[in-house]
Amino acid sequence: MLWKLLFRNAFRHKLRALLTIFGVAVAVLAFGLLRTVVDAWYAGVSAAAANRLIIRNAISLTFFLPIAYMEKIRAIDGVKAVSHMTWFGGIYIDRKNFFANFAVEGKPYLDLYPEFILPEEQKDAFGKDRKGCVVGRGLARRFGWKEGDSITLQGTIFRGDWPMTVRGIYTGRDRNVDENQLFFHWDYLNERLKAAAQRRANQAGIFIIEIAEASSASAIAGSIDAAFKNSLAETLTETERAFQMGFVSMSAAILMAIRLVSFLIIGIIMAVAANTMIMSVRERMHEFAVFKTLGFGAARMGGLILGEAAVICAAGGALGIAGTFPALRILAGYVSNVFPVLDITTATLCYDVLAVAAVAMVAAVFPIRRVITVPIVEALGRAG
Repeated sequence: MLWKLLFRNAFRHKLRALLTIFGVAVAVLAFGLLRTVVDAWYAGVSAAAANRLIIRNAISLTFFLPIAYMEKIRAIDGVKAVSHMTWFGGIYIDRKNFFANFAVEGKPYLDLYPEFILPEEQKDAFGKDRKGCVVGRGLARRFGWKEGDSITLQGTIFRGDWPMTVRGIYTGRDRNVDENQLFFHWDYLNERLKAAAQRRANQAGIFIIEIAEASSASAIAGSIDAAFKNSLAETLTETERAFQMGFVSMSAAILMAIRLVSFLIIGIIMAVAANTMIMSVRERMHEFAVFKTLGFGAARMGGLILGEAAVICAAGGALGIAGTFPALRILAGYVSNVFPVLDITTATLCYDVLAVAAVAMVAAVFPIRRVITVPIVEALGRAG
């Protein structure tokens, strides 16, 4: 009986109620998408492993490190494994087909990343083919690649055409693993550099190490940096999480703006919903006066108004949350090269629900206050 009354009152003015529901749905949809974009920015941070350290040139990432550092790093106490990676920056066919591609040490590098699931036979095939490469499932789906396909990257940092063969397609163990990357052999890159640009040969962009105990990260990082202090290429060693956060911090102002916009959207829809409830209650003020005359208390009348606001906001919120999933799939088709991991999280859904609840409560506050404080005689005298 109570629910029937709430629905009847909420939809007494159908057009106004439907427009408010639509407004709430759009706000929740926009809020969810913006929060998902922020989460996508932090995808690399959330995927970082506590037992991996990154070693880079202390000056900048644009400066490389001698490959000869590997053995000295391997000899430091606490280091279980070490490999290296170099940003290649190649493009496929056209510059709009941007994706992350790296020259790596092959199998030793892949062994450091158990979150990249690759069948052993594909891993072996990749190891045996000097011009072989491994691509993520998302990248393979994007370009229609399959195992055995021949592709050519056009170098931007390392000039020329770089033909290679797809020898493996990896999948992510977790939902936050980037499946839009390409890895090929550093030896392939280095051999051509020795012939064409010898001064750039025998160097790596960064070293990645696996350590025995994550709690020893700080001590091991200090030992590594001390080992190369005052060398021609001093190092900066940090956890993988800190390394990824360095990229995120470059966009701190953008992220702050996105967060502010997401909350501004909720603030606007709060005002819209509050206006709807104020108009609805003002039109029925004489009814609430009759309720007060019959002995209805402030709590019961407040509950009725809050219930009406909850019905409208819940309907809009459910519609907005349901629409977030197809909207996200459409958005991913346009921004997969920028945000390879674009997935709505449980936390974002919880924020959506909390936002809807907040809108309902704020929308009900002002009409509740008016109904409770207005004198019965004055309310009975209102014509709407």
